[in-house]
Amino acid sequence: MSTLVRVRDLVKHFPITRGIVIQRKVGAVQAVDGVSFDVEQGETLGIVGETGCGKSTTARLIMRLLEASSGSIEFDGRDITHLKGNELKAVRRDMQMIFQDPYSSLNPRKTIGSIIGDPFAIHNLQTGKGERKRAVQELMETVGLNPEHYNRYPHEFSGGQRQRIGVARALALKPKLLIADEPVSALDVSIQAQVLNLLRDLQREFGLTVVFIAHDLSVVRHMCDRVAVMYLGKIVEIGPGDALYDFPRHPYTGALLSAVPVADPGRHGSERHVLTGDVPSPANPPSACRFHTRCPKAQERCSIEEPMLAEMDSGTRVACHFPLTREEVPAIGVRSPG
Repeated sequence: MSTLVRVRDLVKHFPITRGIVIQRKVGAVQAVDGVSFDVEQGETLGIVGETGCGKSTTARLIMRLLEASSGSIEFDGRDITHLKGNELKAVRRDMQMIFQDPYSSLNPRKTIGSIIGDPFAIHNLQTGKGERKRAVQELMETVGLNPEHYNRYPHEFSGGQRQRIGVARALALKPKLLIADEPVSALDVSIQAQVLNLLRDLQREFGLTVVFIAHDLSVVRHMCDRVAVMYLGKIVEIGPGDALYDFPRHPYTGALLSAVPVADPGRHGSERHVLTGDVPSPANPPSACRFHTRCPKAQERCSIEEPMLAEMDSGTRVACHFPLTREEVPAIGVRSPG
């Protein structure tokens, strides 16, 4: 497989300023701090972690909705980190995004036909009015919407239907890369499975490469080939989904999996690993390993020396000085979802 997206040492710091007339920088929120990963053509890479760990910021950096503080982003063999104007517009035909909130991501003053047809208008495709309407109605049918509802407005649809509208809009230009930023977290549980199955079917049909962002580990296991776990702006573990779920090596990954509810907890042991303390502020993260203030295995080295991602025999790469062993995994009650 060829690499479609290559991210290297990606950093995004949001400045913290004080003053009304004369503002001065007094700090920075380190939302993303040195993230590197590849996304292969045709695969689904999941990015998981607690709220505020930098998942959505990473997605917006890849889409160039935010400017990176430093680092590089390559898409389809081309460095897009600093593209602007028409060059960036051309690249965006091949990379699209499904947003988290289906209620705020659709313009309430536009009809569904206009919303889904906007990409055609922006990129001067399907220029004839009748031609564009036919293309939009085909997309509506593809995502499970009634084509006859072409002239309806967003408020006339349910949350699940609105997210299908967002999916149709993202697919209009037949992109190579689709970034799904927690696409089902705002939906009822009964609707989530329908949208997830739709995304999987569309990936196969259109040959999409997907970056799937979520905090629900059960959803990620269902959707993703590989998984990257983020904590306070850094990737702490990345690898094939099965390897990561069956034998997590980073204590934080183990804690996340331990928290996943299962139908029969007795099968996996009754112990759970509960993290102590609060998540530190990204404006003032801990030194060296950012997880050491909450880690049950932390030693002095963890607060002095930052661990780098290293290959493990389990098949994942882990940033930890003292990774979990086989014996420790059952002891913290790691549970595989599903």
